[in-house]
Amino acid sequence: MHPVDPPAEPVSEPDAAPRRDYDLVVIGSGPGGQKAAIAAAKLGKRVAVVERRGMIGGVCTQTGTIPSKTLREAVLYLTGYAMRGLYGESYRVKQDITVQDLLARTHFVIGREEEVIRAQLQRNRVDLLAGAARFVDDHSIEVIGERRGEHQVVTADRVVIATGTRPARPPQVEFDDRRVLDSDGILTMEHIPSSMVVVGAGVIGIEYASMFAALGTRVTVVERRPQMLDFCDAEVVESLKFHLRDLAVTFRFGEEVSGVSVSERGTVTTLVSGKKIPAETVMYSAGRQGVTDELAVERAGLETDARGRIKVDEHFRTAVPHIYSVGDVIGFPALAATSMEQGRQAAYHAFGEPVHSMAEVSPFGIYTIPEVSYCGATESELTEKAVPYEVGISRYRELARGQIVGDDYGMLKLLVSPDTHALLGVHVFGTSATELVHIGQAIMGCGGTVDYLVDAVLNYPTLSEAYKVAALDATNKIRALEQFA
Repeated sequence: MHPVDPPAEPVSEPDAAPRRDYDLVVIGSGPGGQKAAIAAAKLGKRVAVVERRGMIGGVCTQTGTIPSKTLREAVLYLTGYAMRGLYGESYRVKQDITVQDLLARTHFVIGREEEVIRAQLQRNRVDLLAGAARFVDDHSIEVIGERRGEHQVVTADRVVIATGTRPARPPQVEFDDRRVLDSDGILTMEHIPSSMVVVGAGVIGIEYASMFAALGTRVTVVERRPQMLDFCDAEVVESLKFHLRDLAVTFRFGEEVSGVSVSERGTVTTLVSGKKIPAETVMYSAGRQGVTDELAVERAGLETDARGRIKVDEHFRTAVPHIYSVGDVIGFPALAATSMEQGRQAAYHAFGEPVHSMAEVSPFGIYTIPEVSYCGATESELTEKAVPYEVGISRYRELARGQIVGDDYGMLKLLVSPDTHALLGVHVFGTSATELVHIGQAIMGCGGTVDYLVDAVLNYPTLSEAYKVAALDATNKIRALEQFA
């Protein structure tokens, strides 16, 4: 059983305080804001969401998660990447892929997602206030519309800030959104570049690097750190690097960019070490900046850090007890899935509702080509904490389903306690990794053991069989160890 946070003490208000317009105002309609608003509405509260026109669903829907993952699906389909293992490396569904081919699917999905979000808010009687939000004081918010003089002030007992982030733009770099752009600029590209420099090997940078490499773009990744995705399993990261190199991606680790020169013919990226990298386009993925610069948080008694982020406690409360903040604007892990849960928990806590927390088994999904996903601890984390573990591995090439879908490189790794047989970590690389990880997550969340996977009957042929193969591998190693004990 997981601990349940005790109900929050309702924020006390003066007896003579006037009735405010809303019980809760949520600033931002992204994943965290949506779920906070709907959770509060389900509790019978009067709720409003403030969002700028054209940004329904927030960055997640308009420029981030939804378009980038839709773009990835379009790349996978049109390039025939997933089928090359069966039909040869030259196999393609469409020979001359254009940006219009890729974005047609993206625009369709964004439109449908907007409709779904609007319908959900309307169905739950959540008011949608169009405009940019700005604090007047800790209970009052000014909503500024697009037209001159169009604004209103609303009051609320409680507030949730879910404004998200935007790509950080280093001041020394001149962005023209054509030759030099950030991750948002990808969606306005006029054509697929023949070569690209990606500055930053974080999640967003590596996702886009793999997509363009699959399209045939010659990609060079520049990263100042000695490695990429250092929070992931080292073996999985090595496998990903191998496959990206197979797609002609070049890595420059331990390197920093000193400048980018631009001409009509393209760009030249100069590194501090003196190396020069010519490319048609440069994409910066140098972190994210919290969208709080126009929010006037100081009027509400709040502060932000240098990245525009807001500090919160374990209940997502800010320094002002009746103001909460969730999602990317509070920093790591900055994932849509965790933002949704943060929004729900914040709303429940704000109105004194008990809430379960399962943050320790939240999954990470990285939509590179191929996918990476994990839940729980990594080998290095367990080693650092001196926690004994055994490893069970399954290769997709050993599964009938792996052969059917043409994936002979995927793998699933289980980290298992030799004493209790508990699952300590699940790491997946390959087709449907972000889906498969949830099986391990459910077992870990329910306190199950690897023995369940050994005894369970799984559909055949499926990629889920990888769990049983890996479980048997780990169990056999544990038994062999016990024989020598």
